[in-house]
Amino acid sequence: MVEIKTMEEIEKMQKSGKILRQALELMRKNAVPGISTKELDKIAEDFIRSKEAIPACKGYEGFPGTMCISVNDEVVHGIPGSRKLKEGDVVSFDSCVLLDGWYADSAITVIVGKSNNEKDKKLVEVTEKALYEGIAQAVVGNRIGDISNAVQNFVEKNGFSVVRDYTGHGIGRHLHEEPSVPNFGSKGRGLLLKEGMCIAIEPMVCAGNYKLYTADDGWTAKTVDHSNAAHFEHTVAITRNGPKILTE
Repeated sequence: MVEIKTMEEIEKMQKSGKILRQALELMRKNAVPGISTKELDKIAEDFIRSKEAIPACKGYEGFPGTMCISVNDEVVHGIPGSRKLKEGDVVSFDSCVLLDGWYADSAITVIVGKSNNEKDKKLVEVTEKALYEGIAQAVVGNRIGDISNAVQNFVEKNGFSVVRDYTGHGIGRHLHEEPSVPNFGSKGRGLLLKEGMCIAIEPMVCAGNYKLYTADDGWTAKTVDHSNAAHFEHTVAITRNGPKILTE
């Protein structure tokens, strides 16, 4: 069942989203060569708790970190640990915040330090732009497939592939609600979008093949061909005035 939110409830979600966006910007600022992913995770957790909010990924279905920190060929759900970032690493940060009973979910990808790898730079740029291509279709009267198709078309025309194993999702009082929001599909198909729906749109894009496997830790999803990946996500409310980004 898809829950419709009031404007007051959407505003509460936006407060969660503001804290999460600030936490992600801290990740962007502190993702430098030599820092460990565990150190970055602590920075994020300390900040979120300082805002009297809950780092909602921590403990979710047993996940041990505040941030999912995925490096290079890791697509999503990378566990923070002793690994230290290196110059040129492609690092995705994905997290969620719970404040006053309402969730927000967002992700960014950054390249550590300086990189001369033009393919990695294009991968990150295309993935972020694909997110906004999808958001532009999140309007009353469209369908989920319009979002999915916009993401897929933009990614594939730029020579990359979209992940099939994971999708975006509804969000609100729960982190994962109906509907699913795939990053591939056909226009005009799927659930009709209505005012008050809130969804997390999150392109996950691979430089090579989109097929994945789960690492031995039981969490980290990696590309089978070991190509690098990128991930961007926003929580979006569908309003009569168009899509409203709650994590920007």
